[in-house]
Amino acid sequence: MTTKIAPAPWQLTGQGYLIVVQLPKHVLDNESFIDPKLKSSRRGRLAYIAFADYQSSDVGPYHELLYVGGSLKFGQQRHHSISKIYVSTQDSIDNGQRNWGIPKEKAYFAVKYGTDNQDTLQMTTESGETIAKLHFSHHLLRVPVNTRLAPTKLRTLAQDWQGQRFFFPLEAQGHIKPALLQEAHVDKRYFPDFTQGRVLACFKVTDFNLVFPVPKTQAI
Repeated sequence: MTTKIAPAPWQLTGQGYLIVVQLPKHVLDNESFIDPKLKSSRRGRLAYIAFADYQSSDVGPYHELLYVGGSLKFGQQRHHSISKIYVSTQDSIDNGQRNWGIPKEKAYFAVKYGTDNQDTLQMTTESGETIAKLHFSHHLLRVPVNTRLAPTKLRTLAQDWQGQRFFFPLEAQGHIKPALLQEAHVDKRYFPDFTQGRVLACFKVTDFNLVFPVPKTQAI
């Protein structure tokens, strides 16, 4: 099957969850799937886990689970970087790697949105092993957010991929509401085990409009 070629920029819409976790240093430093060349530069005590249910994108609908574990040093600059990410379609994998150097891998997603403010997500490998299973509850109150209010540097991600370095600031707007991570199981062979830490914040993103721009690139 031929992969659809979809160059940057991308416009995406959907919903999802964001979790902020304070993790032990040994997890952040040694169990975060960070590129060995960048590992010693890692700083920070917080990790960010995001689930996205993209209802529309330049390669169609797909699901995504990603992890960011602090900041890394890219040359003279320091940025956050995605060190582990799973998506549900090959088109997303191929274009995400090509456009932004994002190290996407394939997984299967089972997502259940409950009518009682309870949502369950399960991700499995292609061989059927569970990567993560998460159960959330959320509240009714929602508030608007817009990342354009944040400095560009704070929302710029950097990725190294196959001899290229990519820099790109994300732009997003939508609504979030408070949520609770009721239960979580993570297999650390496949994804950083953030259950070893303390959840500081959890939000359900009820609707978002997200832009992945044309990146700046340089050879490494």
